Amino acid sequence: MWSQRLFQIVRKSRCLLVVSPSTSLVRPARSMFIQVHETPNPATLKFIPGRMIMGKGRGTLDFGNFLSAKRSPLAMELFRINGVKSVFFGEDYVTITKQNEVDDWALLKPEIFAVLMDYLQSEKPIISEGEMPKGPEDTEIHPEDSDTVAMIKELLECRIKPMVQEDGGDVIYKGFHDGVVHLKMQGSCTGCPSSSVTLQFGIKNMLQFYVPEVKDVLEVKDEADDVLDSAFDDLMGKIRVKPNANKRSKE
Repeated sequence: MWSQRLFQIVRKSRCLLVVSPSTSLVRPARSMFIQVHETPNPATLKFIPGRMIMGKGRGTLDFGNFLSAKRSPLAMELFRINGVKSVFFGEDYVTITKQNEVDDWALLKPEIFAVLMDYLQSEKPIISEGEMPKGPEDTEIHPEDSDTVAMIKELLECRIKPMVQEDGGDVIYKGFHDGVVHLKMQGSCTGCPSSSVTLQFGIKNMLQFYVPEVKDVLEVKDEADDVLDSAFDDLMGKIRVKPNANKRSKE
């Protein structure tokens, strides 16, 4: 697990030595090769198509369900594959999480390959116009930030996020209150069996080592995500209801 490697990274300047030049190249359409990497989450795979997705320095985008994918035509295409639960975009990769009902990735991978290859070869925009973020907004340091908050953001952006993103996920800074750092898990980190270990023995230990003011680290979920998930579940529930079942219930 990546958390065991966190303390092996000791850097003095902001992100200078953490982010290495990308080796991904835009391949000719007829020779696109998509690599697949496993992640710590057995329900998630990381697909590397050999070309930029978000691009360098623009952060990540997480799509928890179809209703949240309107800002990305590619994400919407991926959600049309039966069995896809969530989609996550990194610098040069796409992370896909399958639904619990899907037992075997062998059924999903061919369809995911087809969608990625067809879409990326078409040169259509991956993100809708005006929706591409300029950079990771959660760790941007503002003038009103305290020294403690600035240091937390610095550590997240330069040392912790790169390791999490390597495994197809991300952590989003949501605030620091009464000694507690609030983080949102995304991508392969969402629902990962080892996410609690990652938080407590990876992220928490590193933050406390450099920032003594940090007492704890907690995972949070946005209220907007809860609303979207609830609406999506209701929609899927209605779709799954069979007409003859309704007829029997009336009788």
